[in-house]
Amino acid sequence: MFPRPSKTKDHALHDQPLDSARVFSKIAFRASLAPQAQEAQQLLRAQYGDVSEQEADVIVALGGDGLMLQCLHRQLGSNVPIYGMNRGSVGFLMNEYRSDALLERLAAAERSIIHPLIMETTDVHGVVTKAHALNEVSLLRRSYQAAKLEISVDGRTRLSELIADGVLVATPAGSTAYNLSANGPIVPLNAPLLVLTPLSPFRPRRWRGALLPEKARIAIRVLEADRRPVNAAADHLEISDVSEVRIEMDRKINLTMLHDPGHSLEERILNEQFWV
Repeated sequence: MFPRPSKTKDHALHDQPLDSARVFSKIAFRASLAPQAQEAQQLLRAQYGDVSEQEADVIVALGGDGLMLQCLHRQLGSNVPIYGMNRGSVGFLMNEYRSDALLERLAAAERSIIHPLIMETTDVHGVVTKAHALNEVSLLRRSYQAAKLEISVDGRTRLSELIADGVLVATPAGSTAYNLSANGPIVPLNAPLLVLTPLSPFRPRRWRGALLPEKARIAIRVLEADRRPVNAAADHLEISDVSEVRIEMDRKINLTMLHDPGHSLEERILNEQFWV
């Protein structure tokens, strides 16, 4: 998911070591509501102190991937890095939890810089809404009838009618989340790509989706929106009764995640492809 090393500025995510001279002296601890996360937060605050997110050099997130996504969304437009420790369930985006040597782990951490998707929706009443997504933007039918969708890329119609439960656009970091559950491809984290994956497609029956350049501008128009209503979601934010959704990568926003050496997001994505 959320969850890619790169040698060019245009790639969506870079794994590289932090400046070894940098010291994180002001830490903000944020925890999920899970008892083990709350307990860890109390212990770490007692050991290392705690400041607000506005004052912090680094945010330490204690929980699962849901908490990491929440913290990343709150840091849109901020350069404060986030270091997650797993006190949740899956924890794909998180480091192993330990209470000792935290300052040393932060100093040695590698960073992954993520650019989110930006979703712009127009609903059936003409209301326009914008939102960011770190994993994916998804369109889902909201009635018993399948959705009918027209898909355009960079102003050119590529699929005049997709009949399906919906469709999603995922970042490489999000390719192991909902996209993977929908049988979409896992994309290496250094690949400058977006993933377009149908959800339970009926027609064209054999269409499996597409890999698009990360600079692509995708427009999805809802056909027969009055009889076949569709909702659109950017991560956890859902918009009802959309008539059109426009999606592209927002390369103006950089979000930084920290990972222990040898446990980068790229390594985890690679492992996921060989998991049996």
